[in-house]
Amino acid sequence: MPVRRLPHILALLALPTLPLAMLAACGQSGPEGPPPPSAESQAAIRDDGGAPRQALGRAIDALFDEEAAGRTDALVVMKRGSVIAERYGAGVRAETRLPAWSVGQCVTALMIGQLVSDGRLRLNESAPVPEWQRPGDPRGAVTLKQLLQMRSGLRHDETAVAGTGMLETESDRMRMLFLDGRDDMAAYAEAQPLEAPAGKTFEHSSASAVILADLAARVLSPDSNPARRRQAVGDYLRNRVLLPIGMNSTLVEYDRAGTMIGSGMIHASARDWAKLGEFLRHSGSVGGAQILPRRWVQFMLEPSPREANYGAGVWLNRGEAGENARLFPGTAPRNLFGCLGEYGQYVVGSPDQLLTVVRIGQSNAGQKGELHDRLGALLALFPGGRE
Repeated sequence: MPVRRLPHILALLALPTLPLAMLAACGQSGPEGPPPPSAESQAAIRDDGGAPRQALGRAIDALFDEEAAGRTDALVVMKRGSVIAERYGAGVRAETRLPAWSVGQCVTALMIGQLVSDGRLRLNESAPVPEWQRPGDPRGAVTLKQLLQMRSGLRHDETAVAGTGMLETESDRMRMLFLDGRDDMAAYAEAQPLEAPAGKTFEHSSASAVILADLAARVLSPDSNPARRRQAVGDYLRNRVLLPIGMNSTLVEYDRAGTMIGSGMIHASARDWAKLGEFLRHSGSVGGAQILPRRWVQFMLEPSPREANYGAGVWLNRGEAGENARLFPGTAPRNLFGCLGEYGQYVVGSPDQLLTVVRIGQSNAGQKGELHDRLGALLALFPGGRE
């Protein structure tokens, strides 16, 4: 998604509010500057973090403009590991669990990283899907690394209906999550044929994350019993990823086959989603303790060989503006990254700015571009916010 009006939005946010007395003293009765931030946004700011305070308040208000940018349920801004601004929508509190949709794919990638670190999965070997190991099956060439980098070559369509923000009933994602694949999502995803040679093309795919979750269950559970699969994956994810990060509120959903819906059915509080961003910003450490090998997080934040704007479960800011540019290429630091979800979910980390910003809400297709620009304008207010 290209940045279209970011300089214009920044200019409006930065304008001071001129006092009426000053205008009168100058013999002017011209138009005032932009209005001051709302009381809600002023109260939301604990520390400006080096950003112009009035402009920061206006930027927060802009993200809560429901008509233009959609419904924002939560906004959390962290700098140097502390929450400096936090605002919630109607009926939402700091402890409310919120869905972040495909942001959950980042959680799945972290779990896979722990399994690779434990030696239970191998990054550069054929993904151990039994059906793919039959002689002559070309899917046997698909590696774990290629699944993580969204270049498996498996057929998958995530098409959305333009202008509605809703998925087409014919799309593979819709079928996998809600229709004929819903009871055993991994079986549906793993049954798809190759539409391109393994490793050769990039295509963002919810199915890849479901396959990865299935592989985790296969190595953690002694059999295919759904309850035991859920228990084994839930315990491992909680003890090796979520609790060490501090994501104590997280609720994970499973299908009837006991497979974690690693493509996005994960709920957590906005503060816990922010902890996810902080964890990646600190290369897999919490409070100086290395929870996940640094090299794994570095791998997640390295560009996929087939798409510079994507790593492994994480969107990057490395490429050019274009079809797969979901962040802010050309206007924000190149090492900025984001775990992104449908309908306008953002968990953005900016190492150069010492920032993590979370926006959770509901924006339709017509609002997502405006939301994107307004979030980019907020990030650019902080020191180091321009490339």
